[in-house]
Amino acid sequence: MRSRQTAAAVAVLTLAGVTACSGTGGTGQRTPLPATPAPATVMSGAAAPDTITTGLDAPWSIVFFEGVPLVSERDSSRILELDGEGTSREVGTVADAAGRGEGGLLGIAVRDGFLYAYLTAGEGNRIERRELVGTAGSLQLGPPDTVLDGIPAGPVHNGGRIAFGPDGMLYATTGDAGNRASAQDLESVSGKILRMTPEGAAPGDNPFPGSLVYSYGHRNPQGIAWDANGVLYATEFGQDTWDELNVIVPGQNYGWPEAEGITGEAGFTDPVQQWTPDDASPSGMAVSNGYAYIANLRGQRMRRVPLSDPGSSAEYFAGEYGRLRDVVNAPDGSLWVLTNNTDGRGSPGPDDDRVLRLEPEG
Repeated sequence: MRSRQTAAAVAVLTLAGVTACSGTGGTGQRTPLPATPAPATVMSGAAAPDTITTGLDAPWSIVFFEGVPLVSERDSSRILELDGEGTSREVGTVADAAGRGEGGLLGIAVRDGFLYAYLTAGEGNRIERRELVGTAGSLQLGPPDTVLDGIPAGPVHNGGRIAFGPDGMLYATTGDAGNRASAQDLESVSGKILRMTPEGAAPGDNPFPGSLVYSYGHRNPQGIAWDANGVLYATEFGQDTWDELNVIVPGQNYGWPEAEGITGEAGFTDPVQQWTPDDASPSGMAVSNGYAYIANLRGQRMRRVPLSDPGSSAEYFAGEYGRLRDVVNAPDGSLWVLTNNTDGRGSPGPDDDRVLRLEPEG
């Protein structure tokens, strides 16, 4: 299935460094980009981050509510708040979240006094919201209201990142849940990036009328962030060959399972950067001062990608803090990073898991 590509989409992709479809010879083929990633600059002299808190259990996502940091824990189903000293307290638990495999309590987002949560429950994933009641030091969760259910779940590839875009819409990343073909099926919500109203309805300006699907052909995307111009970027776990950084354009097909990484194949949108899974497994990401900061799990490092040249990157503290799950912009302009060594795949140290704080470049 081929994706639709408007003139505006071509402009965004071209600015981002993606080779757009060529008319040469009337074939519609694109000129393939290099099949190997550009070498990264190792930032060995970067300042060590500060430790905000320790002792977290398989944490997955961080958000800020009225300046208060909130953390989700995948297996315990807890939402924690952190005080100024980094001490945590339980705000509440997300009932029905089933911590099995890569599922459980995953991404969280906040808007208009509500906490939104992406969770695995039974045979499916769903998005719920709960009112946040109280003030810092005494926050509590109200009863749940389902925003979206019926998202296919599996022991792996559940996606799970949610965030509100600059347009006020709620975006969610979904994995293929082990069913590769579903990523190309526009009738399925798996293997997609979804866009919806805060209540879970399909906006009228989505690329496929009446559908939540914003982009498709994804294997397991877990990071989304917007730059100052409103351009959406997403990270994606590949299979065995390439992990990806993509510029997301409405209605575009990102190839999985027919294409992985930069292929130049007609009908698919190539990533702007790719890495081998051993060096990456990119999860959460944040954009700050013209750079995308990407937390990597298996690669155990933070990557900084200049959005003016997204084919290059720099690396921070490779192997020093283990697996990294999330990175977010804090209200004071710093970056907060979530380690993920207690998720069953890492080698936890005595203080894991933890939240780290560092100052972004620029």
